[in-house]
Amino acid sequence: MKASKRIIHLPMITLVIVMVFSCAPERSGELTGDMPGPRAEVLFDFGWKFHRGDMQGAELPDFDDASWRSVDLPHDYSIEDIPGTDSPFDSSHTDGIDAGYLTNGTAWYRKSFMVPDKLRSKETSILFDGVYMNADVWLNGEHLGNHPYGYTAFGNDISDHLRYGEENVIAVEVKNEGENSRWYSGSGIYRHVYICITEPVHVARWGTGITTPVVNETFAKVVVSNTIVNELGEAEELNITTTILDPEGNEVARDTVNRTADADNNLEVLQELEIEDPGLWSPESPTLYVAVTEIGSAGSGILDRVEVNFGIRSIEYTTAGFFLNGENVLMKGGCMHHDNGPLGTAAYDRAEERRVELMKASGFNAIRCAHNPPSSAFLDACDRLGMLVIDESFDMWSRQKNPQDYHLYFKEWWKRDIESMVLRDRNHPSVIMWSIGNEIPERADPLGIETSKLMGDHVKKLDSTRPVTSAVNGLNPDKDAFFATLDLAGYNYAVEGDHWQDGIYQQDHERVPDRIIYCSESFPLTAYGSWMAVVDLPYVFGDFVWTGFDYLGEASIGWLGYLHRDNFYPWNHAFCGDLDICGQKRPQSYYRDVLWHHEEGTPVSIFVNPPTPTFEMIPDKEEWSRWNWHDLVADWNWDGYEGKILEVTVYCMYPEAELFLNGQSQGRKKTNRESQWIAKYQVPYQAGALKAVAYAGNLEKGSCVLSTAANVASIKLSADRDRINADGQDLSYVMVELLDQQGTLHPKADDLVSFSIVGPGSIAAVASSNPMSVESFQQPRRRAYQGRCMVIIKSGREAGTITLKAEAKGLTPVEIQISAET
Repeated sequence: MKASKRIIHLPMITLVIVMVFSCAPERSGELTGDMPGPRAEVLFDFGWKFHRGDMQGAELPDFDDASWRSVDLPHDYSIEDIPGTDSPFDSSHTDGIDAGYLTNGTAWYRKSFMVPDKLRSKETSILFDGVYMNADVWLNGEHLGNHPYGYTAFGNDISDHLRYGEENVIAVEVKNEGENSRWYSGSGIYRHVYICITEPVHVARWGTGITTPVVNETFAKVVVSNTIVNELGEAEELNITTTILDPEGNEVARDTVNRTADADNNLEVLQELEIEDPGLWSPESPTLYVAVTEIGSAGSGILDRVEVNFGIRSIEYTTAGFFLNGENVLMKGGCMHHDNGPLGTAAYDRAEERRVELMKASGFNAIRCAHNPPSSAFLDACDRLGMLVIDESFDMWSRQKNPQDYHLYFKEWWKRDIESMVLRDRNHPSVIMWSIGNEIPERADPLGIETSKLMGDHVKKLDSTRPVTSAVNGLNPDKDAFFATLDLAGYNYAVEGDHWQDGIYQQDHERVPDRIIYCSESFPLTAYGSWMAVVDLPYVFGDFVWTGFDYLGEASIGWLGYLHRDNFYPWNHAFCGDLDICGQKRPQSYYRDVLWHHEEGTPVSIFVNPPTPTFEMIPDKEEWSRWNWHDLVADWNWDGYEGKILEVTVYCMYPEAELFLNGQSQGRKKTNRESQWIAKYQVPYQAGALKAVAYAGNLEKGSCVLSTAANVASIKLSADRDRINADGQDLSYVMVELLDQQGTLHPKADDLVSFSIVGPGSIAAVASSNPMSVESFQQPRRRAYQGRCMVIIKSGREAGTITLKAEAKGLTPVEIQISAET
C-alpha cells in the first residue's frame, strides 16, 4: 500500500545514564571524602531505619529511632507481612482488587551519616530515583521539600544543610494513603538513592544530551550538549573536552572548546563530533559507546569528568511503518507494570534486568512501560540487552480514576514530572517514544485536547528527537481532535476477535490517511487478529499485548475479568501475562512463539484443556473482558478420566504437526495462517506420553513431549546464576521443581517446601505462580503450584559461598550453592 506523505524523521544518537556521573557508584554508602576524581557518586541504599505507621517528631535529628527496624534499599513495605500476621494480604483493604489486597499506608525512613569536613568546599546533592508516594524529605530537621508522584526521580542540593565533621540525619516520610492506583503500586523508597559530590563548577543533573543530525552505516555526526553550572561566585575560564570511545575502549572522536562560565549561572555548551563506520544500536546488536566529557580550568585543573554510555541509531515513523536505522521493524510488544512480583516494587538492578531478559527470550522486541516512567535500572537493562521502549508518564490527568490518585497534583506538578522523565531518560537508545498518558478520561473534551497539546509541546522543547504518543480507548471519531495533537496514535483494543478486516484500522485510515497507528494494548485472546493486522497493514507498525509479564493487582482480570461486582479475594495476581509472576512462560507465550515465528522460541508445544475448569468461573463476566487465555495446562495426569475424551491443543510454527499418544498417531494436521498455527485433537485419556512433532515437508523440525508423572520422588533446584556480586543487592533466582523418579515434573504437586540458608546471603523472597495464594513472600517456606515454586537469594556484602537447602515431607533434602564474589 502506498504511504502517505506524512513522515516523522527522528535520526538521533543516544546515551545511557542513570545520573550524569563519572564513575560506577561507591557502594559503601559512606561519605569518606576520598574522591578518586572531581566527581563522586555514592549509592545511599544501606543502613536505613524504618517504621511502618505515622510517628510524631520523626523528622527531628535527635528523635530516638533505636527501636526501628534496620533496612536496606530498595524497599517496598506493602509486600511485607502485615505486622502481627504471616501474610501481606488483607481481604478488607480499601484498595481491594486494584492493589491485589496488599495494603498501603504511611511509613518513615531515617538514616544517620557523617560528612567529612574536607567536603565543605564541594557541592553535594541527593537523588531519589523513585518513592511511592507523596514523600516529604528532611535533613537535620530542615524540610527539603515534598514530591507527590511516586514514579519520577527527584533530588535536592543539600550542601547548605549539611553539618560537616558531624553526624547528619535524613528523614523521609512516605504517605501512600487511600485509593490512588488501579494496580499494585508498592510503597516506600523502592528505587535507588544516590549522593552526588562535585566541584562548584560541574555538569548539571541530567545536563548531558547527545543527538545526531546524521546517522548511517558509514558515518554519524554527534552533537553533545552539556549544561554546566558555576557556583564559584566568580567567572571561570573553562576548556571542555569530549572524547568518544568505541565498545573496545578505543578513541574514535575528540573535540575541545573554550568557554567562559559566568558566576552563579548556567553555561550551555554544544560540541560536534564525527564517527566513521559506527556500530548502530538495535535489538539485534545493542552496541554501546562511551562519551567522556572533562571540564578543566587553567588554575584548578580538572573540575568535572562525566562518562556516559550511548548508542547510535536513527528512528523514523511513516504510514509505511517504523524504521530503525533505515530497516522496517514490526514492534512485537508487551505492556508491563513496574512490580517485580514477589519482591514487590523493589527495583533491584538484577530483578529489572531479568524481566527484560525473559521478555526478549520470549520473542518481544518492545515494551510499553505502563503507565509510568520505569526505574533507571530498567532502562539501562533495555539499552544493554536491546529492547525498544515506550516511556509513559501518567495514567490520568485532571480527572480522577481513583479518589486519591495523581489528579490531585496534576495541575501543579505535570511539567516538573514530565521534565524529570524526559531529562532523565532522553538519552537511552532504547526509548523510542514518549507517551503522555493512558486512557485519559478527558481525551474527547476540549480540556483534554488542550492539555495534550500543552504537554506535547513541552516534551518537544525538552527532546525533539522522539515522537509523542498516548494510548487511547473508546476509538471513535470524537477522538480525532485528540489524536491530532499527537505524532503517533496509540489504539487500545482495536481488534475484537480473530478477524480485523474492515475494522477500525481500515476505517480510520480511510478517514485520516496520514495517521500513523500502533496497537498500544491488545487482549491476549485476540493475539492472532492483532498480529495479523500488523503484518498486513503497513500503517499499523506494532502490537502491545496486555500484558507481557504478569503483575500484582487488578486481581483476576485474566480469569474472573470485569466488572468488579464482588470481592475477588483471595485472587491477587492479574493472571493475564504471557509470563507468570515467577517469569515462567504461560500457554499464550508458547502460542506467540509460533505466531511470531520466534526463531529462538519453542517450535511446537502441547497443552490440554482440563476436564473441569482450573478455577471457579463466574456467570456474569462481561463479554468484552478478554484479558484471559484459553484454559490450557501442560498436564497429562488425569486419574479417573481414563478413556474419556480430552481436547489437546498443539501450537506449531511449521506447516504441519502430528500428535502421538503412546506412539500411536492421532493424525497429521496443517498448521499455517489459515489454521492460526493451531492443531486441535480429541484424545481419549490414557496415561503415558503425548508427543507432538513439527514438519516442514517430510523433514522433522522439532518435537515436544508431555508425559504422565508418577508420585513425587525428589526436589530439583536450578539457579539462573550461580555466581553473583557480593554487593548487598545482587540476586539469584532459584527454581524449585518436584519430580518423579524419571525426572518428570509433577504438574499437580503442591507440597510445602521449606528453605534455610547459610553463608553471606539471605532469602529476599519466595513465590509460586498460584494467583490465589495468600502465603507470605518473605517466610522461608512456600507451597508448590503445578509442581514449582521459587526462591530469590540476595547477596550480602561479603564474599563467600551461599548454600540454600530445600526440604519437603517425605523427600530427601537438597542443596544448591551460589558463589558471592567481589
